[in-house]
Amino acid sequence: MDLSDYMKFGKEERRILGSEIPIMVYRLMEFSLREEIISQCGKEKQIEIFRKAGRRAGTYIAQHLLDLSLPFNEFIAQLQARIEEMKMGILRVEAQDGKEKKLILTVSEDADCSGMPLLGEAVCNYDEGLIAGILSAYSNVTCQAVEVDCWGTGSRVCRFRVEALKKEGWQADGE
Repeated sequence: MDLSDYMKFGKEERRILGSEIPIMVYRLMEFSLREEIISQCGKEKQIEIFRKAGRRAGTYIAQHLLDLSLPFNEFIAQLQARIEEMKMGILRVEAQDGKEKKLILTVSEDADCSGMPLLGEAVCNYDEGLIAGILSAYSNVTCQAVEVDCWGTGSRVCRFRVEALKKEGWQADGE
């Protein structure tokens, strides 16, 4: 079985409760998994696992919920709407450099960390993978996303530096 198999469900399975859960329940699952992975495998492995899981989810979202044939600016607009519709956060493009194949994205009201106290570290490793997975699926070029600001580090927005690891093939300049 793979992720696509687990995502096959209908609204009738939760007729009374519906398809949404409180953010507290999501964070309880995410951060208890985080703690358990750290305790068994160490911090570096936890970060790697969360990034890979996020990338897998991002690829799924791109392939099943987004139109990958759209021009870049239209794709980003669609992605912004979808992320907000799914209540994952409010995505914005803060800067883009089409020549260098780099983006700076922000996510406000991020499901992973908005409202958290100062923790001394960025905690949105899953989001790093999610963003990288979505943009890699769109561009057919491996992308990397690194969180540079987070509620956990005292910021009031998550900020991600995104870069195509291969400079040919990916257009992030609105062309």
